[in-house]
Amino acid sequence: MRRRAVVTAAFALFPGLSAFAQRSVDLPPVEVVGITPLPGIGNPLPQVPSNVQTFGEREIARQRLPGIAGFLEQNAGSVSASAPSGNPYQPDLSFRGFTASPLLGTPQGLSVFLDGVRENDPFGDAVHWDTIPLNALATVQVVPGSNALYGLNTLGGALVMTTKSGARYPGAVVDVNGGSFGRFQVEAEAGGAHGPVDGYVAANVFDDDGWRDHSSTRIRQLFAKGGWGDGGTDLNVSVNLADNRINGTQALPLPMLDDPKQAYTWPDSTHNRLESLSARFNHAFSANTQIVAAAYARRYRSDSVNSNVNADLDEPDAPPAFNVASNVDTRSSGAAAQFAWRVAGAWGKHQLVAGASYDRSRTGFTQSEQPATFTDDRDTVGTGPYALQTDVVTTTSTSAAWLADTAEVAPGLALSGSIRYNVARVSIADQTGLQPELDGAHRYSKWLPAAGIAWSPSPAWTLFGNLSQGMRVPTPMELTCADPEAPCTLPNIFVADPPLAAVIATTGEIGARGRFDAGAWRDVTWSTALFRTDTSDDIQFIGAGSGAVNAGYFRNVGKTRRQGFELFGGARIDTFTFAARYTLLDATFQTGFVESSPNNSTADADGDIDVSAGNRLPGVPRHTLKFRVDWNPQAAFSIGASVVAQSAQYARGDENNADVHGTVPGFAVVNLDARWRFAPGWELYGRIENVFNRRYQNFGILGSNYFAGPDNSYDPAAAAPDQFRGPGAPIGAWLGVRWTLDRTGA
Repeated sequence: MRRRAVVTAAFALFPGLSAFAQRSVDLPPVEVVGITPLPGIGNPLPQVPSNVQTFGEREIARQRLPGIAGFLEQNAGSVSASAPSGNPYQPDLSFRGFTASPLLGTPQGLSVFLDGVRENDPFGDAVHWDTIPLNALATVQVVPGSNALYGLNTLGGALVMTTKSGARYPGAVVDVNGGSFGRFQVEAEAGGAHGPVDGYVAANVFDDDGWRDHSSTRIRQLFAKGGWGDGGTDLNVSVNLADNRINGTQALPLPMLDDPKQAYTWPDSTHNRLESLSARFNHAFSANTQIVAAAYARRYRSDSVNSNVNADLDEPDAPPAFNVASNVDTRSSGAAAQFAWRVAGAWGKHQLVAGASYDRSRTGFTQSEQPATFTDDRDTVGTGPYALQTDVVTTTSTSAAWLADTAEVAPGLALSGSIRYNVARVSIADQTGLQPELDGAHRYSKWLPAAGIAWSPSPAWTLFGNLSQGMRVPTPMELTCADPEAPCTLPNIFVADPPLAAVIATTGEIGARGRFDAGAWRDVTWSTALFRTDTSDDIQFIGAGSGAVNAGYFRNVGKTRRQGFELFGGARIDTFTFAARYTLLDATFQTGFVESSPNNSTADADGDIDVSAGNRLPGVPRHTLKFRVDWNPQAAFSIGASVVAQSAQYARGDENNADVHGTVPGFAVVNLDARWRFAPGWELYGRIENVFNRRYQNFGILGSNYFAGPDNSYDPAAAAPDQFRGPGAPIGAWLGVRWTLDRTGA
């Protein structure tokens, strides 16, 4: 079983369009990891020149967290999360200072793949965590750096997930749990194989009232995969479906944090639907030669209604509020092919890979606005009909070709190199006939290289280093929301704005890792890395100052830098298992610029602030620490405890680090979980989050508080600048039962 798990993880590491390698060709009995966009033959782990983090199905299932973002927040190094919407399925997830977020208006810097299919929405590069089925995941890998083999948007790294198959995960599981905040969840999965055919299906039903007012969640997910394999040939087809309703709440100004459950304004609701179909064909001509072809088609639809304070009351008869109704309908498809082969030559043993891909998407976007007024509990009640503001169609296409080589030039010494060429096109077309200035086409292209070295002086440890370059092109949403004189509400009202430049990121990393036993300490694993990522023409979302997280504009802000140090250590002694991860991250602007931030206490008469080189990026804590211990006194019982801690961060709008409200304070949260296998195939488990009921906030933005009247009532005359914060969840407890039928030996 260990070899099966290793091989599954191997093909997850470097995906392109598909990473189904559930029943691949026979491999030598060594630990291998994939190093190509599509699943290749694989390289031994000592030849991989980066500080990759890998998590398996057992680790994911043990902690019983509701979503993949929550799992990574509590377990992955260099990862932090914030809750600008107050919903567990809508967090901003940051890795080494780069973000993957479901919220439009958050500049993205991580590429995310599920079975090799890109999860970043083409419209805004957003990642919809609610569409990823956690119980169907076999492996999760966090791959650092700007390696262009992952395609566009890989500025800080890539999150690579592979799903289970019936051949590797036979049997059935039913999991029922519930508890705090009205949460009730049912998960089920089943898999099996008959001869060359296998199948797997997983479902998730999740309902939650939310710990904050008006923040309920309804998740409906279904994943299914079928496969056929005969010798060196595999064919896999999978379907991923989701139909989810998510309600969020906004950040609160400081005076309202005495009651963190309340909403600033409401409703803020989203209805997401996904239908995704993907297929992968893999044929091995020999143990050293392989070809892979893959294709996918997917449709993502999102309908949302967002409440907003009207910050412009100078107009006659201006309403105090307005509701924005938006619809996004994206259809995307793509295909890729890759050829990999091993050869031996005068310069050592080589693994060569050549591939190409093409992706295309079409998005229809409409937005309407409705005047509204506030009730006593800040509900925005419409006072008129919705009026259409925007109706556009955007198309994006990306063509790419890549070539990679890993050469074992001497025993224990491997050199790797790759190059990828991307051509991306973005076009926007107004459908109303009233905004022809929106029509336009943009083209971006670049060669992107990477190189690495890995040296293992002994089997117990490895030194590695790499240098890579990645690229992110502006999304259609960013290209039409880039004017400080006309800030957008996101999902945004499209306006004719100046074009934005593509973001280019260059990452350098050096590190080491190893594994050994030392007396009573068993399975001691460790890794450490120093890294630096410099970006040019970085895109930031500049808040317009209404107090909401979704009002502002995009702009290129010149150069930024994210550099730091990360350390991991894990070990087992007797019945205890320990794991600790620490990251020191210094994320700064490297180019000075003038920003419009009227709610910053240092803003001039025009509402501008001066951001200097060396100022820290907002929303990025300098220190993060994760610690976990598991106690297994007997096979049927175990208890686990984890600590998640991070230091202070600056609020958005405080890019000059000088606002009078200071930073959002750091925090530490303790969580507990336990499992008891009380009968064959039956398990009772429980989980407590925020055991000490710590009050904390993990998100900040500067805005103007329009609810400064008695009992937080609407009073525009008393509106004043304030720091708004996203509060973290209080103590919560859940209890569940899990039934497992394992047919492995049947």
